[in-house]
Amino acid sequence: MRINGLLTTGIILAAILSSCSSGKPDCSILISRAETEYNDGNFLKLSEIADSIRKVCPEEPDLFRKADSLVQISERIRLDFSHSEEQFLKRFESYKIPFNDSILDIWNKKKWIEWRMIDGEKKYFNRAASNLRLLRLFYEDNEEQILENSRDPEMMERLRHTKKIIAESKRSSEPVFPVNMKITYIIAVDADAVPDGETIRCWMPFPKESHPRQQKIELLSVSDPNYIISPDSAIHRTIYIENTARKGIGTEFMISFRYQSSGRYIDLNSIKTGQYDKSSVLYKIYTSEELPNIRFSEDIRRVADSIASANDSPEQIVGKVYLWFKENIPWTGALEYSTMENIPDYVMEHRRGDCGMQTFVYMSMLRYKGIPVRWQSGWKVPPGHKNLHDWCEVYYEGLGWVPSDISYDLQYSDNKNLKEFFKSGIDSYRLIVNDGVAGKLYPEKIHLRSEPYDFQRGEVEWNGGNLYFDKWNYSMDIEYLAE
Repeated sequence: MRINGLLTTGIILAAILSSCSSGKPDCSILISRAETEYNDGNFLKLSEIADSIRKVCPEEPDLFRKADSLVQISERIRLDFSHSEEQFLKRFESYKIPFNDSILDIWNKKKWIEWRMIDGEKKYFNRAASNLRLLRLFYEDNEEQILENSRDPEMMERLRHTKKIIAESKRSSEPVFPVNMKITYIIAVDADAVPDGETIRCWMPFPKESHPRQQKIELLSVSDPNYIISPDSAIHRTIYIENTARKGIGTEFMISFRYQSSGRYIDLNSIKTGQYDKSSVLYKIYTSEELPNIRFSEDIRRVADSIASANDSPEQIVGKVYLWFKENIPWTGALEYSTMENIPDYVMEHRRGDCGMQTFVYMSMLRYKGIPVRWQSGWKVPPGHKNLHDWCEVYYEGLGWVPSDISYDLQYSDNKNLKEFFKSGIDSYRLIVNDGVAGKLYPEKIHLRSEPYDFQRGEVEWNGGNLYFDKWNYSMDIEYLAE
């Protein structure tokens, strides 16, 4: 393979040099070819062209960085799309759902099955089978989905918990039902992922301190005494640690902290909010586009205008958009965000998305309709069900910032407030790490981030480049405290 690679690189160089009368390579042609091969899924050719750019275009480092970024993203796509057709079908068959070639063809035309061509092979998204099951339930077997969700232990406990929050919120407009937790978070870098003696730089999630719902934050221990905690004003709250790689031995980073998280609920059906001050800095910032993922595309404008009118109040607009999502955008597992050029367009075209993808579109619609809204994310941390999670906060004049979680399903209750709790409420089991997207890390990261918009798992790099998620593991242990 290496000999073939060298021959191919030589052919590429010869072709480029022969097209230049001066004998100097036209590097713009090389980068154009790299982009074409990337878009066509020819990742082996892309890697060879990137190697050629490094060799023959040393005076244009920006071009090589661009080509190298495409190579890194192509490697991430390979990890997401690693299943053969046989593996996909075997996994889907395990769900005991009847199908045949004709039905598969229909699902493919509906874009319910995620696959792409990579180096001439048809490769399926690792979660294509489970996503297909979810889409079929949502669109073709809604009664079964309702029955399934109504029996789901996490959703049943969530219903009980949010019922208590609503009851407590009738007595106070402040955050209620506080939960105290101790978190131990570990990032373990694979042995020999970094050469012996090199410094590994690691950013780990740490709780925000500026939110009324998140209090009593106390750092308990760190694996290295020389750490840096980012300012609370940073978009992403991080704790930065360094360690030295040792041959044949994995490298571990650990932090432990405690904090208190509370829930909140605002009954939008019983209040009337004030008029926005449209000249304020807050209004201008949080009703603006924030490209690439908070955008007022033609499709988003058209759908948002069809949902809510200019005469609707802010709480009416939020309510209508919220319910539109419940009827039109099911939750499905996502591709890595760094491999997606335009997340809102993907959601609108495919009519599906995970928590962050849905939140980007929800925020885009609300901002377009003149409702200030800001990103919030980190983890959901209920007992037995911890996971990465994204949501947002909507600003109402006279109320301030009110949490809204678009990707949590409607709850199974005849009580409207309980059913639509997450339109203007949030449970107590959250860890807030971010109050925006695509911020700079502190200290700033040198290489391409594994997650360019959000920050939940962490980031790791060394002098030679970024360490993607396949080079390290993360774990979170939660202890629920009595006090």
